[in-house]
Amino acid sequence: MANGGGYVWALAAGFNAALAAISAKFIATLPLKYGTVILFNVTMWGCYVNSLKALSSLQATVTNFAANFLSSGLAGYFLFEEPLPSKVTREF
Repeated sequence: MANGGGYVWALAAGFNAALAAISAKFIATLPLKYGTVILFNVTMWGCYVNSLKALSSLQATVTNFAANFLSSGLAGYFLFEEPLPSKVTREF
């Protein structure tokens, strides 16, 4: 498998990790909520393992993290209307 395929697996892993968090917020019934979170996490681990077959652990982990971080942030903005400030201010 070419490295490109490894990146696709790592991106899919990050996206599934974000979907696990999103489903936990959206689904109301507890059994269905746990079921979807487990399903997305198992899928995420499968994708991550496949990415490790084609990439170094650093490449797979960074790509997975970036996909999870960006898709979670975009989901927060578009689905949950959370603000995304362009500048972080520190208050002491």
